[in-house]
Amino acid sequence: MNTLRGAQFLLVFVFLGQMAARASNLDTIGFTLLQTVTTNVNGAGIRVAQAEASSPSLDFEVNPNAISQPTNLFAYYSVSGSSTVFPNSVGIESGHADNVAANFYGMSGGVSTNVAHVDNYDANYFWDSVVGVVSQTDINDPVVNQSFIFSGITISQQEQVDSQYDNYAARYKTLFVSGAGNGGAVYAPATCYNGLGVAAYGGSSSVGPTLDNGRAKPDITAPADVTSFSAPQVAGAAVVLMQAGLRGDGGSDTNAAADICTVKALLLNGSIKPFDWTNNSSSPLDTRYGAGVLNAFNSYEQLAGGKHGYIVSTSVSTNSLHPPTGDTGTISVLSGWDFNTNSSSATSDGVKHYYFNVTNGVSNTTFTATITLVWNRHRNYTNINNLDLFLYDAFSSNLVACSTSLVDNVEHLFVPRLPQGRYDVQVFKSGGATVTTNETCALAFEFFSMPLNAVKSGTNVVLQWPVYPAGFILESTTNLISPILWSTNNPAPVVTNSQNYLVLNATNRNQFFRLRRP
Repeated sequence: MNTLRGAQFLLVFVFLGQMAARASNLDTIGFTLLQTVTTNVNGAGIRVAQAEASSPSLDFEVNPNAISQPTNLFAYYSVSGSSTVFPNSVGIESGHADNVAANFYGMSGGVSTNVAHVDNYDANYFWDSVVGVVSQTDINDPVVNQSFIFSGITISQQEQVDSQYDNYAARYKTLFVSGAGNGGAVYAPATCYNGLGVAAYGGSSSVGPTLDNGRAKPDITAPADVTSFSAPQVAGAAVVLMQAGLRGDGGSDTNAAADICTVKALLLNGSIKPFDWTNNSSSPLDTRYGAGVLNAFNSYEQLAGGKHGYIVSTSVSTNSLHPPTGDTGTISVLSGWDFNTNSSSATSDGVKHYYFNVTNGVSNTTFTATITLVWNRHRNYTNINNLDLFLYDAFSSNLVACSTSLVDNVEHLFVPRLPQGRYDVQVFKSGGATVTTNETCALAFEFFSMPLNAVKSGTNVVLQWPVYPAGFILESTTNLISPILWSTNNPAPVVTNSQNYLVLNATNRNQFFRLRRP
């Protein structure tokens, strides 16, 4: 199972353990909350593909009945031909494929239940005839889930696989979502630049960086025992964001909202950091979790914040300083996105400045900033343009944080306990030797503080806090004398008008409350 087949690759999936309860996963990834506060965000109108590794018996097919979807939703492809009925002569049912599909678009527990069409491929055929060929053709599926790995290939072969996937993604605007693997280093195709490599939160998972040049993979995490079942949750969330973007939930520039770079940036920026998440300026993502655990609600809310362009564009001599410019313009929201182009030359760096007034008028309140920049590797190029992210204090011109990887096409900032003030978010394109003079990129941003209001009403206490951003846990305790024992044994809040409400009987109960993210 880990050998090469001629000039082609043998694909395998690793299946370990059992899936966690899908309903619980939908809560964890914020999809249950998303369905509560939005209407018909379900993947309608978006075509998808699911490529499945198989044994020589071609057991790669999804059984529509197993996921309560109609047969006419599917088309099946393998070396034996194609079919639009089930069962058929081109392959046989795969339990693994059924379970992946259940998390992806299954009617009970799936994320994107109303996809327009599913192309179900045998993975070897998908590589041999669709992606891994010179004459690539568009299958018209903007999101492809791949819960398989390329096993036993060299670093050089991994780079070949990455290149083919990146060429296809850049040419046809296709987002490949791939399981990172269930141990060891991250496997191809999750290593490709333009796709999403997905880790399993709470289960067996591969860790980065990549073996070729130390890139930050995986990109993101979702709850599952293994990455075969975390990947389709992310794929489903990508489909939902594309649908929402195309129908105008992110504003009038629907093509930009649904672009794979924008979707990728929103997914990463909306994710929630586990308590031990870490990164550094030269490696933007955590080697275990990527940007964090998927939260579809947070990503959608940032999409709904709308597209907001830069305030000013500047050009500085290559390798020169680029402090804030002093412009008075301000982005009108603290949560949103942009899709824009930055330029540089042989002698100059390009800088786009996004200014934010980060304040809520309450003294001593701090904010959390999360900012993500994504761009593609271009077709038929080995290298990428070098883009960076900087966060400056606009009043003092002091650098607060930066993400300056030389090998990744993702930059990511996470800054908790950010003081209130005016800030300059800079999207920087390095000059000198570049792949292209201009680079199109997507930016997602979020600045927030999370107030918790408590009001006594008779013998009750009424607690209230915003629905967005999600991922907070309400904790309570009887006193603040060390050691403090915080309890999470509280009822679920009721969501009303974008607020969480919880009424508790205050008699003989815990009297102190706080919100905590993992």
